Amino acid sequence: MGSFLINFKLNKEQPLYEQLYLHIRKKIESGDLLPDTKLPSKRELSRESSLSQNTIEMAYGQLVTEGYIEALARRGYFVKDIQHEFNKKQASHSKVKEKKVNDESALYDFFHSGIDTASFPYETYRKVVHDTLKKEDENLLKLGHPQGEFDLREEIAAYIKETRGVDCLPSQIILGSGTHYLLKLLFQMLPDCTYAVEDPGYHRKYALAYLPDKQVRLVPVDSQGMSLDDLEKSDADICILTPSHHFPNGTVMPVSRRAEVLKWVQAKEHRYLIEDDYDSEFRYSGQPIPSLYSLDYSDNTIYLGNFSKGLMPSLRISYMVLPGKLLQTYQEKLFFYAQTVSRIDQAVLKEFIQKGHLQKHIQKMKTIYRKKRDTLLSAISQCFPEDVEVIGQDSGLHVLLRIPNGMTEKELIEKALEFDVKVHPISYYGKHDNQTVLIGYGSLSEKEIQTAVHLLSKAWF
Repeated sequence: MGSFLINFKLNKEQPLYEQLYLHIRKKIESGDLLPDTKLPSKRELSRESSLSQNTIEMAYGQLVTEGYIEALARRGYFVKDIQHEFNKKQASHSKVKEKKVNDESALYDFFHSGIDTASFPYETYRKVVHDTLKKEDENLLKLGHPQGEFDLREEIAAYIKETRGVDCLPSQIILGSGTHYLLKLLFQMLPDCTYAVEDPGYHRKYALAYLPDKQVRLVPVDSQGMSLDDLEKSDADICILTPSHHFPNGTVMPVSRRAEVLKWVQAKEHRYLIEDDYDSEFRYSGQPIPSLYSLDYSDNTIYLGNFSKGLMPSLRISYMVLPGKLLQTYQEKLFFYAQTVSRIDQAVLKEFIQKGHLQKHIQKMKTIYRKKRDTLLSAISQCFPEDVEVIGQDSGLHVLLRIPNGMTEKELIEKALEFDVKVHPISYYGKHDNQTVLIGYGSLSEKEIQTAVHLLSKAWF
């Protein structure tokens, strides 16, 4: 037993029993101590190591508890055969790999969900957070209302009435941690319906992931938004669409097409529109297009909004406005779900809106993003051939670029990466032109946009 403690060293940062326990465990896991090997008795090990028998007993006790050794009456402590299970676990762990959300393989990333983080009002937001927590309101530490805190819903109701013409009561609003979570609630509330989704479209993959294929209809998008002829043929009950700024095409649905969509929803009982108004704050030309909800006097439109583009994606606060008849369904069937947004975040956002900070920030960002959009368009006109088409430049934080140079979408993306620029596919969202890529400009500075477009001109032309 003389070799048993060769590598054992006292470590003042850990209790002695823990050092001994870890030392023996490591020897067992590495195979240095084979199954059925008898460990030194407490008295013998105490004499060799100068550790007290109580210390040794604590270490052995922990090893017994975890199943590394076993204590046999009047015989002593013996190593158990854990190698098979341990090796199996190690083999399983060796297959686990962390998947990156966005690799940093390019210096310039035209990511469509990016925002201008340098312009975020850190000082103002920090003060609102501090003032909120300074109140030491114990209610913030408890579970709140399933629909979200009423005072925040009041602020949201006032905000969307002023900015989007959505006239609703706070009690019609349900908060959730992301638009997809709220859509999942709607799928549960309306389980037997057939859903029409835009193709290409942001909600296409989500609908196909959560609903049976037979309940999803992929409806083509034309230059004015979702095709009405195809919607009629789809035999859908519910239509999910992004009329204020279609994703990814950038189309803004004109009022004439909106009127046709509203006629469709009113033509049959139990039809609904789900309007995702995800980035309607940022429109750069003409007057704001009214929301579908504000035009629908039949009360058949469900309105979805969020604070991802207007404030920050990481906040994860989205909201939906339910028609009265659906609100009752929600309260009867799903009211038991706990609210998924932190009450602290809700309280901070309520103060941020109430004190006018949100409106002020959005007005500031409109100017900043308009300048970035103009910089992008100017750089494209200077660096690219005239036959390059820019699509959807009037709203939002992204455009599509159609590059008729003979390259496919995949080749355009790969060639751009060779020049340290990352552009994104639209094929991920459904039907697409194989010569078109997605360019998001929110997170890059004006100088970076100019440099990146210059690099793209070298890559593609």
